[in-house]
Amino acid sequence: MSENTIPPLRVITSGAFAAALKLLTPLYETKFQRKVDLFFGSSIGAAHDSIPTRLSQGEQFDLFVLASSALDHFAAEGKIQEGSRVDLVISNIGAGVRAGDPDIDISTVDALKKALLTAGRIAYSASASGTYLSEELFQKLGIEAEMAVKAKKIFSERVGTILLRNEADLGFQQVSELIPIEGIKIIGELPPEVQKSFFFSAGIGAETTQLHAVRQLVEFLASPEVAELVAQTGLKPVLPAMPW
Repeated sequence: MSENTIPPLRVITSGAFAAALKLLTPLYETKFQRKVDLFFGSSIGAAHDSIPTRLSQGEQFDLFVLASSALDHFAAEGKIQEGSRVDLVISNIGAGVRAGDPDIDISTVDALKKALLTAGRIAYSASASGTYLSEELFQKLGIEAEMAVKAKKIFSERVGTILLRNEADLGFQQVSELIPIEGIKIIGELPPEVQKSFFFSAGIGAETTQLHAVRQLVEFLASPEVAELVAQTGLKPVLPAMPW
């Protein structure tokens, strides 16, 4: 099979690792002379581009890079090879506002609660970080009723774009998903007492026909060689051992 007839590796990610993938994919393609096609979608929900929707429509992927809980879910459904999970990075939840807006203090739990109650409109993602906010954090802070009225879950686009369109005054998402949005500023991460750190992990598609190349890509994404670039996107590399 000639190089031109080798199909590209199909890689899908839910968001937090997206900026890192966009940086690293050209480096991988140059080093290993293999083409990679990137796809993006939330790991939950029924949006047209969500991963559950794509899979239900028969799309197949060679590699998934998702929050570990989502990865394990798809593995249990048989979409990801058993034993192929590799934890790549740790990702934290941050908050942002428009670049010209005043800073908002979220440095303590009390300050965060005040910020949430004071902000007129709040946006949070439909992925793992947003699930944590809506199903755990708001209840923990005792403001579930107030957030049900003014906090909005965002599907199929970045929270930062909602801020830029002036459709929200305060937005929450993985720090690595806020950083690339020009025109907003990150005001901080959630306080340590209520922070939810996520592993973002790679898992090999159950139906891949390019196992060697996919493993090679995972090893590259997890390597010390690219760790500094990954860290620049707001993530904390894990540098794990490979399971194979």
